[in-house]
Amino acid sequence: MAKLPVLFILSCLIIGAATAKRQLPINPRNDLAARLGAEGGMIECWNALLELRSCTNEIILFFFNGETSLGVGCCTAIRIITRQCWPTMLTSLGFTVREGEILSGYCDASPVPQPV
Repeated sequence: MAKLPVLFILSCLIIGAATAKRQLPINPRNDLAARLGAEGGMIECWNALLELRSCTNEIILFFFNGETSLGVGCCTAIRIITRQCWPTMLTSLGFTVREGEILSGYCDASPVPQPV
C-alpha cells in the first residue's frame, strides 16, 4: 500500500519533466522576417510565381507552336524560380523535367535586360 503514493509521485515527476517548458535557441537563419525581407527571399519567389502564372499562354504557345518569343518578364520569373527559389517548382506546376530544362535553357540564352 505504501508503494502506491511513491509510484504516483514518481509518475507525476516524470510526466512533469517530460512536458516541462524549455527555451529553444533562436537561430537567426530561421527568423521569418529576415527570410521574407532578404534579397532572393520568399516574397521575390512568390512574385516570380505570380508572374509565371500570368505568362502561361506564352509558355503554352512556346511548346505548342514552337513560337520562340517568351517575354522578358516570363524569362525573369523562370530564372528566379529555377535559380533562387525552387529548382523543381516548374515540374510541380505540371511541366515535365525536360520542359523545365528547355524553358531554363531558352531564358538563359536570352539577353538579360539591364536595369535602368
